[in-house]
Amino acid sequence: MTQGKKKKRVNRSILLAKKIIIKDGGTPQGIGSPSVYHAVIVIFLEFFAWGLLTAPTLVVLHETFPKHTFLMNGLIQGVKGLLSFLSAPLIGALSDVWGRKSFLLLTVFFTCAPIPLMKISPWWYFAVISVSGVFAVTFSVVFAYVADITQEHERSMAYGLVSATFAASLVTSPAIGAYLSRIYGDNLVVLLATAIALLDICFILVAVPESLPEKMRPASWGAPISWEQADPFASLKKVGQDSIVLLICITVFLSYLPEAGQYSSFFLYLRQIMHFSPESVAAFIAVLGILSIIAQTIVLSLLMRSIGNKNTILLGLGFQILQLAWYGFGSEPWMMWAAGAVAAMSSITFPAVSALVSRTADADQQGVVQGMITGIRGLCNGLGPALYGFIFYIFHVELDEIPITEVEKVTAQHSQQNSIIPGPPFLFGACSVLLALLVALFIPEHTNLNARSSNWKKHGAGHSHPHSPPAPGEGKEPLLQDTNV
Repeated sequence: MTQGKKKKRVNRSILLAKKIIIKDGGTPQGIGSPSVYHAVIVIFLEFFAWGLLTAPTLVVLHETFPKHTFLMNGLIQGVKGLLSFLSAPLIGALSDVWGRKSFLLLTVFFTCAPIPLMKISPWWYFAVISVSGVFAVTFSVVFAYVADITQEHERSMAYGLVSATFAASLVTSPAIGAYLSRIYGDNLVVLLATAIALLDICFILVAVPESLPEKMRPASWGAPISWEQADPFASLKKVGQDSIVLLICITVFLSYLPEAGQYSSFFLYLRQIMHFSPESVAAFIAVLGILSIIAQTIVLSLLMRSIGNKNTILLGLGFQILQLAWYGFGSEPWMMWAAGAVAAMSSITFPAVSALVSRTADADQQGVVQGMITGIRGLCNGLGPALYGFIFYIFHVELDEIPITEVEKVTAQHSQQNSIIPGPPFLFGACSVLLALLVALFIPEHTNLNARSSNWKKHGAGHSHPHSPPAPGEGKEPLLQDTNV
């Protein structure tokens, strides 16, 4: 009896603490009602701060790891990606119980924590970046925040606005950071990025209202977080239950693995191997971002109406093969610019895949199947960078003894010493995407994923609580992984 009374007292204390957190009545804390614009500002400030550091990060990375720059970059980004993949479901499940605001604050704080360390201690800077992957899942919490405050028919547009804001922040900030670095030095850029990160944290504390107070009922407070909700491999275990889903997931894995690796190392490749200036790298990011936005809106819409969903996917994979092969064999800067334009067209692949899944899956299985795709992409975010770094290391694509300030002086000599294939990982990526294209040929244009729906429902509902909010990937849009900056 004594132990039972103690447990009751502990439970009452927990309930009281949670009631205090949400002001007992569920009144939102912040400025105004929860809205998509709160989420948009949080995303913009975080990635604008990181975008400013694009050029300084490339310099610090080469100065810190002059011997194996690409290998260490791949390992750092790979560890970060894998930790993000492992932690995203748990953080999503915890935010279902405790609310979104506290986890927005937690993820933004830890994601931006490495920024001031760039000039204090580069070794600690890269160590903290890799470890910060545990909390580098701001997109997961932001999309859950948006799902709380939007109706189902509004959600796609709201997610599009958040994704467009992310793209817009990276279109502008690298150019601004490169300009300020050239005129005033890297110290000012790091200081400015730190100030913007602090502004983002203060904005969450002061202005962002909680989106989940109405759903935080006493019945759900005592509900434990099941391993089913926190297991990052839960969605991947369901892949083999349907042949069509299996084909789609294999296509996504083979096509996104090289894409994730490319994102992690390409700007460093432009800077050190192709001898782009910091301003040229920033301009490349801006142009590629603008072209990608156009491709994913206007061009994608036209293609979907004219040639159909499956053919749009095949076309996007074809563009991806072309741009990766061009990056792999390209030895001149103009080739990189031309391949970048092709890369923008290849960005239509994943939206077309998501649309195919949306059309073929049942309404109550959208989250489950989309969650599988998201899980595959999250896994690739960890494996891709490490794979690219390892391939660069195997083929000795490095600038071992050339200081970064002397690159322009030895451009001709270094280009003659290069192998026939300047970018081996990109050619490996082209072969991987070619396999994805062959697999995608077997995906039917119109199908119905009803065959295994009953099994998915049983599997997904086994650990749910009658009063708890739906777990990520069940009955609503999935929690997405953060894109590597």
